[in-house]
Amino acid sequence: MMIATADIERRAKIVSAWSFDVFDTFLLRACTTPDGVFERTYELSGISRTCPNVSASFVQHRIQAEARARRTAREKRGGSEVRIDEIYSCFPFKLFGLARHHLNDLVESEFTAELELCRANPDMLRQYMDMKRAGHRVGFISDTYWDSASLARLLRACRPGLTWDFLYASCDHGSGKSEALFAKYLSEQDIDPSASFHVGDNDKADIRGAKRHGIRPRYYPQATLQLASKFQRETALLELLCAGAPSRLDRGARTLRRMVAARNAEKSPAHHLGMTVLGPVMTAFDAFIARLCAEIASPGRKVALAFLGRDGFLPHRIWQGLHGTTSAYLEINRRVSLIASADTMQPLVDLLSKVLKIDAPTFGDMIKILPPEVAAFFAAYPDGVAPGEDLAKALPELMDASEIIELAAALRARLLAYLRHTIPGFDECTDLVLADLGYSGSVQKALRRVFDMEGIKIRLHGAYLISLDDAFDDLAEHDSAAGFISDLVVTPHVKRMLIRNIALLEQICCSADGSVRDYDGDQVLREINPRPAGQIALAAEIQAGTVAFAESAEDVALDFCLSPYAAPDVAARWCTATLARFLLLPDEDELALLGGLKHDVNLGTHALAPMIDSDFIRRQITARGLSAACASAAPPMWLAGSFARLSPSNAYLYTLFGANRLPADVFEESPCGQVQIGLFRANAEATLETATLYRTGLGELRLHIPISRTMALAMIALPLPKLAAEGLLHSVTIQSADDIRDAAESQDVIGIAAESLVYAGVRHNGAHYRTENDDACLLIPVAPMANDFAVYSVAITSLHSSPK
Repeated sequence: MMIATADIERRAKIVSAWSFDVFDTFLLRACTTPDGVFERTYELSGISRTCPNVSASFVQHRIQAEARARRTAREKRGGSEVRIDEIYSCFPFKLFGLARHHLNDLVESEFTAELELCRANPDMLRQYMDMKRAGHRVGFISDTYWDSASLARLLRACRPGLTWDFLYASCDHGSGKSEALFAKYLSEQDIDPSASFHVGDNDKADIRGAKRHGIRPRYYPQATLQLASKFQRETALLELLCAGAPSRLDRGARTLRRMVAARNAEKSPAHHLGMTVLGPVMTAFDAFIARLCAEIASPGRKVALAFLGRDGFLPHRIWQGLHGTTSAYLEINRRVSLIASADTMQPLVDLLSKVLKIDAPTFGDMIKILPPEVAAFFAAYPDGVAPGEDLAKALPELMDASEIIELAAALRARLLAYLRHTIPGFDECTDLVLADLGYSGSVQKALRRVFDMEGIKIRLHGAYLISLDDAFDDLAEHDSAAGFISDLVVTPHVKRMLIRNIALLEQICCSADGSVRDYDGDQVLREINPRPAGQIALAAEIQAGTVAFAESAEDVALDFCLSPYAAPDVAARWCTATLARFLLLPDEDELALLGGLKHDVNLGTHALAPMIDSDFIRRQITARGLSAACASAAPPMWLAGSFARLSPSNAYLYTLFGANRLPADVFEESPCGQVQIGLFRANAEATLETATLYRTGLGELRLHIPISRTMALAMIALPLPKLAAEGLLHSVTIQSADDIRDAAESQDVIGIAAESLVYAGVRHNGAHYRTENDDACLLIPVAPMANDFAVYSVAITSLHSSPK
């Protein structure tokens, strides 16, 4: 009986508690990283006015001041915990035009920044209140330079009326959670650790620190490692591509992404990509479209919104989900709009000049006739396939302009009938907003010509994700075009790099249907969709994740009091950084998921172009150098992805090139010596020629060997010990043309198969080789020459010593 009574008394004394970390757990900040508080401090303190455009220096000095203060505290007191005033006592006041008496002003500015940026986490608040109602003791334990009075003020500012049973700030006790703060809390509060819990985001301080004292931890991560890696790359790209803009104050866009991801279970890698990357981009674009429509609307105007298919399919789905059925999905493309707008031969000539290859059946399908002269033109080309540019030049001599004008008039009538059916109240509209991924507004301009021909006074306004802004100076007087990512957000150099890689986004955003080729009343006549079924399904899954983010974002933003799209310039910069990271610096998972996609050209041809070709990039670097490789024409369509497939560092070098930050004199090749090579004819005659050896900025050795067909060579012998006794042979390539300069500049680079190379006196395994004697050489067979000249190029990384 006495034993039972003692057990009851022991249980009655057990005190159960739930403790919560404060920052990045109970409170979240509406900025990219905690040092966003410092960036906002720079703005609030007034230093941004007296010392403009140095926020990065201010932030770094604030970080360094804290490091110095903690180092000093460790030396003097044996612990590294410090208060905010001790941090600012180590700050370089004079650098920013301040004196030491401004210390308290800086402290107050930083606290004001905390008040402005911090939000109570509704998920944590809900758990906190549930535990409190259940009878547990609840409170906060924080590693922070803000004392408990400041913490209390901050917590109640974020959640008025909030109460707690305990509140511990590490700077008040000279010890953090990784040291003795948990022990002090348990002792002073008389808490039973085995019946208590601690919730936090830091593995070392919150999780392992709690475990060490017998407290049961609950991990609340800020983001997965994969998402955190994406965030890090995005920040680097924002600082590179949007130089000078605040890089930490995003009005909560990143916090919103973290919270939406946390509330939605990962269904598949494709769905997760849409949820975490493309969802934020497309939701920000949707807000831009809504803002533009609101600006156009005014008394007496009737504004209609249409999304241009096929690439506008995903933005249209998002608009439908967020705004209802207040828009139209318009299936129209460059080919249909340009032909319909033709009153001369020129629009068709312009269209064909952009087509890589075309054959007679495709041409006939495009314009509905195939004159004998045109058929004869195609018959003169191998397999009946001609370059579009050649056809564009010849067409005025092959067809009469009146034939084109008649065909255009008929297509124009069918197009207008389709528009009237698809856009409710079309004839009563005063303004039509055309939303699309964008670029130069070719469809918008063609529609303007169509409307003018038919006496239609509707004003046209382009709302584009990305705009080539110098293409819009010739718009009609009352028409307009605006790009979310405009040249006011990034430079034209950067813009063109993004558009060079935009085919990936087009494939993801596009509908599952084939491209429009004509109309029959209200029916759309489409081409076959040449994309594989698996690719269409993958795009659909990414789109589903994108839509899921958009539909969740509004509620989550309201819960967390976030407004990431309220400032258009901030939203545009972070949309740019997010999209640029995806297109330019993809991670390995994204390359594996998307690398096999194909791009359909969508100009009246069923051709599919590869998205990624890393071997192409390697050959280009060997033959033409890094800068030339970075400027390669398509295909491959995803040039940055092709560089990334080689290595992440290659992708970053490509990005630097696109941002005009890759100095040629650093990364291109420069002469580093000469070497004699052997040239062997088919009759076994041999000569020695001197060739210049080059070294690239990345340390590779390059050799370029020009030859002519008249030399009748059969073999080239390279003395490998003179280049590198041990090394990695990256590739051997051939370029050819009827002029030696054209050959050296040609993008048509052919790689020589590794198995056709002959190693004499050399041990090799894959790309690695090691010479066995001073006479060792690499024998390169000379291929039969169809042109007058060829250039053989060799790329080697030395693993031994400098070339002799």
